[in-house]
Amino acid sequence: MDIIKKIEREHMRMDMPEFRAGDTVKVHTRIIEGDKERIQMFQGVVLRVNRGTTNASFTVRKVSEGVGVERVFPLHTPSIDRVEVIASGKVRRARIFYLRNLAGKAARVKSRQDWD
Repeated sequence: MDIIKKIEREHMRMDMPEFRAGDTVKVHTRIIEGDKERIQMFQGVVLRVNRGTTNASFTVRKVSEGVGVERVFPLHTPSIDRVEVIASGKVRRARIFYLRNLAGKAARVKSRQDWD
């Protein structure tokens, strides 16, 4: 194994759950304000998962007071406390950017249990 892959493996997090586009997740992030630290949650639908080594990331979208909010989280960052998978969604695409143009009930994602 070359040295770059060895260094990347040391910085990767192995405690992340398995999730994919369409899943509803709750991301707990550490927020540092001055000398205090708190945990802030961001719950929404995963639009995309960018696989990779240390540069892996995922995009989560939620609608807050009628306004769509998206955040891109680096997967292996120490600022993420944990990720909980709330529901598994059934979508046919790896990137579901079409949700940006939908509103209300049309923007719902079917659950994987209902699909079977």
